[in-house]
This record gives sequence, structure tokens and C-alpha cells, in this order.
Amino acid sequence: MTVEVAVDAGALIGESPLWAPAEGVLYWVDIEGRAVHRFDPAAGDDRSQSLPVRPGSIVLTHEAGRLLMGAEHELGWYTWSTNIFEPIRDLEEGGTGNRLNDGRTDRQGRFWVGSMFQTTDAGKSTGMLHRVDANLSATTVRWDIGVSNGIAFSPEGTTMYFADSPTETVWQFDYDPGTGEPFNSRTFLDFADIPGRPDGASVDAEGCYWIACVYGWAVARITPDGRVDRVIDMPVEKPSMPTFGGADLDVLYVTSISQNTNPAAQQPFAGAVFALDPGVRGLPETPFVHSA
Repeated sequence: MTVEVAVDAGALIGESPLWAPAEGVLYWVDIEGRAVHRFDPAAGDDRSQSLPVRPGSIVLTHEAGRLLMGAEHELGWYTWSTNIFEPIRDLEEGGTGNRLNDGRTDRQGRFWVGSMFQTTDAGKSTGMLHRVDANLSATTVRWDIGVSNGIAFSPEGTTMYFADSPTETVWQFDYDPGTGEPFNSRTFLDFADIPGRPDGASVDAEGCYWIACVYGWAVARITPDGRVDRVIDMPVEKPSMPTFGGADLDVLYVTSISQNTNPAAQQPFAGAVFALDPGVRGLPETPFVHSA
């Protein structure tokens, strides 16, 4: 399978790729680079804008060019045209060393976002998992997390996935679309037989779970019953998150990390965004549904 370099950005921590169909562009962030990127594949043009905060994850809203962002310990609106981050509310207490990380909307438009202690090699499990509802109220549903990752939902929205990277485990939950409550937690996947650790994830139109294998030079596709369908080799040690994009959602974009990579490994494109043909289509991301 051919893996192409879509954006040779050299991002420190490239994350949260997000296809915006109304604009035909891919938004993504560089967390430690404190930047938001907007990649137009038709023009082959990637532009970035600097922020005073570390953007952990982004999701669409019903207004083109306006995103909901988890950054540091806060939730806020981000507008590309003005490059302004407008804080809405704290999701966690500031000054604890935690920062927000992986996030995604469920099929009804609620925003799920998790956190992590900012220094991963500290070995702390102070991360949390939060649900933000339409009225911007937030509920913490999980504690004692090392690094929140892998949030995704099945096509029908009745199954939720969540990973804690240091434990090398992805959990699967039954999910109530009406209330936004996950229940019946069970282990979906452990990485004993898969390279690396679980990072960001996405679900395709057939209900299979695509997970970035950070430290493992790979992206894996897992069937809904937990079977490893395929493992795709990547040219970088730390692929970080896959998402589906393009007009037909038939391109798999994968962000990556250049920070703290193995200096002995030959990976000139660490921190790039990659594109490949996965042979399956993805699902459109649901914009955050906001009710005042």
C-alpha cells in the first residue's frame, strides 16, 4: 500500500485531523507547536496559525471555519479567519500539570474529550474523560487515566471506544445515544500482538476501528469483534491519529509526531501528515450541537 506525504510539516505533536466537508479542507493541530493547520488538498496548500495555548483536539461546529477546541485545561471556540481562541469554561483545574488531549463528537453531537499529565514519562495517571453536552455543561465520567486516546463511535452510535495509551488497552462500551452514557465496559483490544501503543482512532463506514500505533510504525484496522484485520506499515515511528477525508471520505489521513523520536531511526518525515487509500470509506464527523 502506498503511503504518501500530504504535508511535510515536521510537527512536534501532530494530532486531531478533522475533515471539514463544507470547506473541502483538513484541519489538524500541532499540540506542542501551539498551532492549528488548515490543509487544502486540491491546492496542495497547508497553512498554520500560532496560538498562545496548546490545542489538544478540535471538532466541527455548524459554522464553517469555527471549531470547538480543547486546549490546556479549557474548552473554547476557535475561529480560523480571526485566529482567536475564546475560552468557554474550565474542564479541569488549572496548574495541575494536566492538559486536554484526544477528543471527538458522538453521533448526536456531544463532545467527548480526555486529558493526560503533560509529561508522559512521569508515569502519572491523573487524566480524566469528560462529556460536554449541547448546553456546554460538562460531566467527568472516568478518572485515573494515563493518556486519554482512541475515542471513536460505531456508525449507528451505540458503541463507544476509548484507549489509555500507557496501559496498551482499548475499551469498548455500549453507548446510549439518548443520554450519552457509556456502560458495560469490556476490553476490546490489547496491544500484546500489535506494535506500539494505542493513540488516536477513527471508525469507517463498515464499523471497523482504525488505530494509530504510536511507537509502532503502523496503523491497524480492527473489526467490531476485536479481530486485527490489517496492519499498515508507516514511514514514521509515531503515527498519532487517522481520519477519513476527501470528497468521498475515501482518503485516510494520518498525523504524526517528531518530538522525542528515536534518533537512530531514519524517519525524515516524522511530524508529517500522510495520505493513503484504505479501500473503504469513512463516516462524516458530526458537528458539535450547541443549544444556548
